[in-house]
Amino acid sequence: MSVKSLFLIVLAGALSACQTSQPPTQASIGQGWQLVWQDEFNAATLDLNKWQHEVNCRGGGNDEQQCYTAREQNSYLQDGLLHIVAIKEDYTGPLYNADEVTSAAKAKLQGTQPFTSARLRTKGQGDWRYGRIEVRAKLPAGQGTWPAIWMLPTDWEYGTWASSGEIDIMEAVNLKTLTDDKTAPVGTLESRIHGTLHYGGPAPENVYSGLPYTFTADQNPADVFHTYAIEWQQDEIRWYVDDLHFATFNNKQWYSKSKQADGTFVENTGFAPFDKRFHLLINFAIGGNWPANVNDKGVDKSGFEKQMLVDYVRVFQCSVNPQTGEGCATIQPSAKLIPGNRK
Repeated sequence: MSVKSLFLIVLAGALSACQTSQPPTQASIGQGWQLVWQDEFNAATLDLNKWQHEVNCRGGGNDEQQCYTAREQNSYLQDGLLHIVAIKEDYTGPLYNADEVTSAAKAKLQGTQPFTSARLRTKGQGDWRYGRIEVRAKLPAGQGTWPAIWMLPTDWEYGTWASSGEIDIMEAVNLKTLTDDKTAPVGTLESRIHGTLHYGGPAPENVYSGLPYTFTADQNPADVFHTYAIEWQQDEIRWYVDDLHFATFNNKQWYSKSKQADGTFVENTGFAPFDKRFHLLINFAIGGNWPANVNDKGVDKSGFEKQMLVDYVRVFQCSVNPQTGEGCATIQPSAKLIPGNRK
């Protein structure tokens, strides 16, 4: 790591300490990581050279109940934090995001939802192949809440979702409701986050694999800032919470197949689909097929507005071998190997 990069990390940590707990130090992770992109959210307004707002009322393809907007009410910077705010309000807006529109008729389609929120992405402004991506955040609570920190392919070279893959760094649903984890004592509140990969073929030929991480009651991610990260190299992806390595998925378990013009499928070779550039997304969804069908079911419409708070985003490359991302791994023997799926 360069002296300049180390200085930036230490300085950023000092600036953010006034509003959050002190972030983990660079010395606690593997050696050789070099800072290449960051946003500490210390400016007055969101840096639109780094972030785009998605604007649509499509429900994320998951029957979610929010319209994503670019309004300041739904996303703003204050006190060194990015605030992503879900508001209970009937709202009508474009059904599709601008880059999903393929005709004048499609551009005119509108949708109406009972909530608004924000979904930010770095597409075309922050795209990476391999590296360490970490985000420090405090999450919203309540039945029907679904905050996520994740990555999508920028170029979709292997085909539509999920032939080209999806990397979920962190998702959480229904925090602080009664957990439906059957291994937990009766009365335990939901405190799990999830790391997941989506891969395989184009839907409905897609599959996914992942593992949860469960916090202690006094460290519930709706109450406390935590750092969520992945380390992504050519042949594996590792998940971390506060620099604790809790899960690993390797290329022997994932695969990608693309649909041909005649309707047949061909399996892609090498390390596909996680060998192309991806970009980062941060969003706060309400409802949808996952949260509405677990814990207390549905969406609790009380207690809004609700917020997801983000302290910083930092992206590192492995200076040992940027072409493969290998040589800088943070490995802990207690991490679990995620089993693969195949369809």
